[in-house]
Amino acid sequence: MSQSDVPSGKKCRIAEIVQYTCELENQESGSPQVHCFPIPRIFRICPGRPAVEITKLVNVNMRTGEVDIPPETSQNLPKAKPWRDIIRYDQPLEQQTDQ
Repeated sequence: MSQSDVPSGKKCRIAEIVQYTCELENQESGSPQVHCFPIPRIFRICPGRPAVEITKLVNVNMRTGEVDIPPETSQNLPKAKPWRDIIRYDQPLEQQTDQ
């Protein structure tokens, strides 16, 4: 998506969320210890469009946390759909046609 796809006067913004994955380990003493690791996720949010995750397209400096967004990112964005347009294929076919 390019800036020309965005309604005039409105710009896209970048948002970050941090999710965590955790593992439960048993210590030698037998007591459980939880270790969690951060997973940063970067999104491009444009007015009137679904948010698109661009985490794999950006460069994150893990020491400073600085995010570098290459200029060609706009041309490489994956296609996105609003959630209401997503079709779940784990439902029986007759339920999909009723929606």
